[in-house]
Amino acid sequence: MTGPDPKAQLHRYLRTGREALLWKLDSLSEYDIRRPLTPTGTNLLGLVKHLAGCELGYFGDTFGRPVPGLLPWLREEAEHNVDMWATADESREEIVGLYERVNAHADATIEALTLDATGHVAHWPADRSEVTLHGILVHMIAETHRHAGHADIVRELIDGATGMRKGNDNMPPGDEAWWEEYRNRLEDVARQADQSRRA
Repeated sequence: MTGPDPKAQLHRYLRTGREALLWKLDSLSEYDIRRPLTPTGTNLLGLVKHLAGCELGYFGDTFGRPVPGLLPWLREEAEHNVDMWATADESREEIVGLYERVNAHADATIEALTLDATGHVAHWPADRSEVTLHGILVHMIAETHRHAGHADIVRELIDGATGMRKGNDNMPPGDEAWWEEYRNRLEDVARQADQSRRA
């Protein structure tokens, strides 16, 4: 008896992370998807824009399968961090549409190559710039899920919505009062731990 196909398994984890990220934009205004809710400016639409650029490079240029036309924010002379937020002229539809097109290109690369297919990441140090599709899949799964986690927190700060994805929030049951009591309990524990360490 053989187990699941390793490439299909990795691909499924990547797709799950993509879906979770995009779900965080559902039902929000243009303002809310762009709002910087951390001191470093983390915002939902910027996370999508950033990951579009990541997949474009890692599943395109790395394996000699570039997408025609360079995104302005990937040029050498681009402003620092410009891939982490959307300008007022860049619509939600434009950024999400780009992400979906880049995903389709990445999916084609994943389907076309074997896990041991080799590529080259030009901006990585020379001692690890030679990569395999397997390594890049693991890298992009980690990158996508990391930013989907950021999106979880940003969305909760916007309107209290939580969970992994529509139809499977992966959260314990509890109404607003339960969650308030739970949070207050954690606050008390944190204060007690701090006081006991200071004593």
